[in-house]
Amino acid sequence: MLVELGHFALILGFVTAIVQMVVPMVGAQKGWRAWMAVAEPAATAQFLCTGFAFAALTVAFVTSDFSVALVVANSHSLKPMIYKISGVWGNHEGSLLLWLLILSGFGAAAAWFGGNLPERLRARVLSVQGAIGVAFFAFMLFTSNPFLRVEVPPFDGRDLNPLLQDPGLAFHPPFLYLGYVGLSMAFSFAVAALIEGRVDAAWARWVRPWTLAAWLFLTIGIALGSWWAYYELGWGGFWFWDPVENASFMPWLFAAALLHSAIVTEKREALKSWTVLLAIIAFSFSLLGTFIVRSGVLTSVHAFANDPERGVFILAILAVFTGGALTLYAARAHAMEAKGVFGLLSRESALVANNVLLAVAALVVFVGTVWPLVAEMAFGRVLSVGPPFFDAAFTPFFVALGVLLPFGTLFAWKRATGARVARQLWPAALLAASAALLGYALGSGRSALGPLGLALGAWVIGGALVDIWSRTGRGAPAARLKRLARVPRADWGRALAHGGLGVTIIGIAGLLAWEREDIRVAQIGDSWQIGRYEVTLDAVRETEGPNYLTTMADMTLRADGAEIATLHPEKRFYPVAGMPTTEAGIDGGLWRDLYVVIGEEQDGGGWAVRSHVKPMANWIWGGAILMALGGGLSLTDRRLRVAAGARRAAPSAVAAQ
Repeated sequence: MLVELGHFALILGFVTAIVQMVVPMVGAQKGWRAWMAVAEPAATAQFLCTGFAFAALTVAFVTSDFSVALVVANSHSLKPMIYKISGVWGNHEGSLLLWLLILSGFGAAAAWFGGNLPERLRARVLSVQGAIGVAFFAFMLFTSNPFLRVEVPPFDGRDLNPLLQDPGLAFHPPFLYLGYVGLSMAFSFAVAALIEGRVDAAWARWVRPWTLAAWLFLTIGIALGSWWAYYELGWGGFWFWDPVENASFMPWLFAAALLHSAIVTEKREALKSWTVLLAIIAFSFSLLGTFIVRSGVLTSVHAFANDPERGVFILAILAVFTGGALTLYAARAHAMEAKGVFGLLSRESALVANNVLLAVAALVVFVGTVWPLVAEMAFGRVLSVGPPFFDAAFTPFFVALGVLLPFGTLFAWKRATGARVARQLWPAALLAASAALLGYALGSGRSALGPLGLALGAWVIGGALVDIWSRTGRGAPAARLKRLARVPRADWGRALAHGGLGVTIIGIAGLLAWEREDIRVAQIGDSWQIGRYEVTLDAVRETEGPNYLTTMADMTLRADGAEIATLHPEKRFYPVAGMPTTEAGIDGGLWRDLYVVIGEEQDGGGWAVRSHVKPMANWIWGGAILMALGGGLSLTDRRLRVAAGARRAAPSAVAAQ
């Protein structure tokens, strides 16, 4: 009965979304306040209906209700509880319901906390958000119903994909969807502003917190996915330029560009058209990611579905919303005249360059991702675009961005003095040079990548430190230290996020430049050297887990003759799903990871073993944590709260006549 109620709640949510899409928009056009007021209860009702449906599906998974087809396909009675719960969104239908829950949640949040928004703008924003909800409710109810029953319930289910039975993957999709769907709010604000014909500083201030929240969640989601791939897939990499990895990375880049562009619109009433366009493109690339994951047009280990019919539906949603928004953008272009005038050497110019670099980098990733599909459709050729292309094409733009970043934070608005900024940045330059020399000494001339990467990362970190120090004004160092506590949290958040990017750059450079690898067939009792570490294969044994069989190795690590760790890499097999997985053994540390993987038993005896020394691997995810913390700290600044800008005096607006 609960399952049927969940299905009914989805239908009711669909109807509510239609009301939310139509009534407030008409009310805003006609000036009917009662109609505009429908938006807020409709958004709340849509969220409650979707929440009830999601709760009903969760109960079905937790109680192993094998009368539900989705539970049969993605669960098993012996599965640990955390994976029964994560199994709710570890599939196409359930993940789409999670998407809808988050989408309706953002709409409800805008209704609850957007009381200071202008009445018409709030009604239009919620109406556009309702329209997105209508599209995805229709997609779910007509093609991807999660509440379908089976005629004869089986005794047990077919289990969740073993690759998804991992804590990292349990939390990865919710954070990623919070980022994807969070960008829908920026999109709704952009379309509402275009309909209204007004884009001004207050509008940019309202958009910023939503964009910042989406960027923050995307950062966490991408980092969790990268960390999972590192320790779960057994190949030891943190990024493979997989199509689904790229699908989340492109919106992250555009969201970062939108965030910086909105700052210029808020502070200087410039880059209005650029900001609106980025809001449209960022969400469009979120929809594109949904298409890639669910259509089956591109192969990926992360893909949820392989159904071209569903892909066509998503493609239609992408075409309608992106095409409609861009058409409206073209029609309203005259209403977005920029007011601010700025010089070539200014913070505005630096932010423009920042946005161009981020956007071009995202487009490079896009071209590399879809080119195999284009080549096959247009030329009948099967191509593979891998890491060599992305590394060569993407890296120069990101290096240029890193070099520019410290300058941009210190340049004054409107017109800056280059000599003054250069004097401020000499400590950062000194730190970068020292890091380069240290990297060269550690690498013994093996690779230029390590020293250059360390220098770039240190330059970005040094720039962030100089930026926050510059906010304390002038005077004695002791007095300036006291004033640090009074620096706004948004400034601290920016410095922390930029510093986190520098930490991640250092981690990537160190890992790629100085990693050591050993691949061999080892007998029980064999020892071998990798760098300064000695690895010994002590034993290999067969054992069982809750819902899997495992071949587990016992491997001892020594450094300079002293034992430092015992690792237990595994080769698991899940009988119900009929799939193997690899569990790496990792001895983690601040400066390096020791990473070992046990492979198959060889015909001539012994076991395939891979051993790695991965310098500074944890700096990659440590930097991501710092970036997310910086975003969260900025969100706590009163000036960035939702609709904070509405308290300002009536803004000067550029309205369409």
